[in-house]
Amino acid sequence: MNIQNIIKKLDAYERLMRLDKPIGILLLLWPTLWALLIAGHGKPDWIVVLIFVTGTVLMRSAGCVMNDIADSEYDGLVERTRHRPLVNHEVSKKEAYFLAAGLSLVAFGLVCTLNTLTIKLSMLALFLAASYPFTKRFFAIPQAYLGIAFGAGIPMAFAAILGYVPPVAWLLLLANVFWAVAYDTEYAMVDRDDDLKIGIKSSAITFGKFDVVIVMICYALTLLILVICGIWLIMGYAYYIGLIAAAAVAIYHYYLIRAREKTNCFKAFLHNNWFGFAVFAGLGVQYLVK
Repeated sequence: MNIQNIIKKLDAYERLMRLDKPIGILLLLWPTLWALLIAGHGKPDWIVVLIFVTGTVLMRSAGCVMNDIADSEYDGLVERTRHRPLVNHEVSKKEAYFLAAGLSLVAFGLVCTLNTLTIKLSMLALFLAASYPFTKRFFAIPQAYLGIAFGAGIPMAFAAILGYVPPVAWLLLLANVFWAVAYDTEYAMVDRDDDLKIGIKSSAITFGKFDVVIVMICYALTLLILVICGIWLIMGYAYYIGLIAAAAVAIYHYYLIRAREKTNCFKAFLHNNWFGFAVFAGLGVQYLVK
């Protein structure tokens, strides 16, 4: 294999892992960073933070590969996914299986440097990541399952720093579930027509004409739970300013998705990075001024 072919293969692996589309990493990372900040009282161990950031990148990449393996028979029928590496045979299924396994093993190796509870929770996180793609076959709102999978880093972060998982961690996880339903429904609104044709389930299909209303309700519930977390943790004004900024982001998304135009729905999905960042910034500033 010459250099040019090697470069093409590496490019295909990069696209298979979605490293060219970092929004998924960010949506997975923000809730984990929220948890690390809270568990560490604003000063989490930087080695633990580095382990979680690296593990997030690895597991999101592995999850994308697992997703494409599971959806390989459908992706060619969907406009947005028909050019993915497995569909175009740029990467074989065998290669994809090895890649997913390798990424997962490296991530697990990192987790093994942490305590036993975190290791046990990481096994549950792996199961959630591997099983999520199949929920689209039978579960009416697979986005809720995605929210649990994407929030698995929350209890793991508390376990790694505190050695146990306090009640506030589960509240944060619940907030993440509602947030994931909001942003991934925006994403699913882009694919709704194709998903209906091939029989894939999604919240956009399940919610039907109420999709926009329910997305906004999910944003509201996310923020309400985060307010409850703030009261629980005795947070100050900086934290709530962060939540107000996140609410402003959510309101902006309403104006993007209200007409259900595909380009704007996808734009709203991508813009959720700023929702997660607003909450993180509020937390960070709060701990700085304490």
